[in-house]
Amino acid sequence: MLPAKPNCHNEVSFKRFLSVGTHKTKKITQSCCRRKMEEKEDDTKISIADPIQDHQETTFSFDFRTEFLQDENKTPFFKPRSRRRRRDTCVIFAFVIIHLVVFLITMAVNDCGYNSHGDCAFKALGRMSFQPLLENPFLGPSASALDKMGAIRKTLLAEHQTWRLFMCPLLHAGVFHFMINLLCIIFLGIYLEKEFGSIRTGIIYMLSAFSGTLVTAIFVRDSPAVCSSGALFGLLGATVSALTRNWKFYTNKVAALLTLFFVAGFNLMLGLLPYMDNYSSIGSMISGFLLGLVLFYTPKLRQVAQNKIGLCEYGVKSSFNWKQKLDRPVLRSASLILFSLLFVGLLVAVLLGINISHYCRWCRYIDCIPYKRWSCNDLTSSCETMGGDKELTLTCMGNGNFRVFPFTNISQERTQDLCTLICS
Repeated sequence: MLPAKPNCHNEVSFKRFLSVGTHKTKKITQSCCRRKMEEKEDDTKISIADPIQDHQETTFSFDFRTEFLQDENKTPFFKPRSRRRRRDTCVIFAFVIIHLVVFLITMAVNDCGYNSHGDCAFKALGRMSFQPLLENPFLGPSASALDKMGAIRKTLLAEHQTWRLFMCPLLHAGVFHFMINLLCIIFLGIYLEKEFGSIRTGIIYMLSAFSGTLVTAIFVRDSPAVCSSGALFGLLGATVSALTRNWKFYTNKVAALLTLFFVAGFNLMLGLLPYMDNYSSIGSMISGFLLGLVLFYTPKLRQVAQNKIGLCEYGVKSSFNWKQKLDRPVLRSASLILFSLLFVGLLVAVLLGINISHYCRWCRYIDCIPYKRWSCNDLTSSCETMGGDKELTLTCMGNGNFRVFPFTNISQERTQDLCTLICS
């Protein structure tokens, strides 16, 4: 009787089976073991080839993770890399509050209900009501009120009223101008302050705004001009320099540039209307761009101890090593020199009373588009006044236009406003 079929993996049972001596059984057993050995060899080949495949898969996975980490280090523009809290953006909010206070004071000084004898827009606002749209398309004060508050005018600068250079950047042409300008300043200013700090953002805000006012002073015509848009364009220029200089740290850069150009273009179009000034916008944008190249170096931040640092900066402290502080010294030095030469040159030109508009006739179209309700030329408005008991008649000596007003008690400044309106 033949023994049971042997197990090829069991060496003891295999030897017992060989001892029986049956030829047929040996042949079956040898073929069985041969198949088992071939299966083992195939498994060995597969196991030898598998580490190479595993290594290739591991290498691919490592490259993918590295690429993912590189993309993870980039952030969308307008999303600050640092994490300062809202109270750390006190400089921009301080400027916004100052602009709001000055605008309210300007409207109170305007007092349309009294000075214009009720010929106002939104009369329900009383003392704070606006001049008619025909007089001020931005729903704001009169030209004489802007003159009182510090608007720049060629004849007033000729009288060496230099204090206007400091008040003009705080004035707005009207409520529309105020809302658009302040919303854009908040949008850009908070981002820059969170990304680069309050001190540097505040320096760029003030220096670029004042530089734009100096540009206005050497191009201004004999009509009031306000320069509050200069601060906005200074922040725009600084934002463009921050984006281009730190290009590798951000995503969606083309969309960010298009957004900045849209904001600039829209505000420049508004600057073609009366009272707003495009000269300050252009000058401030150039100044802001140069200052951004100087101050907005690579924003590589690391977390350190939480304590108070700098002006109004709390929470996460930004640490910059010497390599970052000396980042691109040639570019920063050249930008600083260019800005210094521009600033000093403009200041000297203003103090000497230079007015480029006398030599550049076409330059006025940068700031104004001729329209039937206003003129882009210097107007020496002169009107003949005829008054009765209840009516006042003003006749423009230049074009013969006249208008009858149902009042007589009117100030000389307001008379000049109405004369300019009739002659334009």
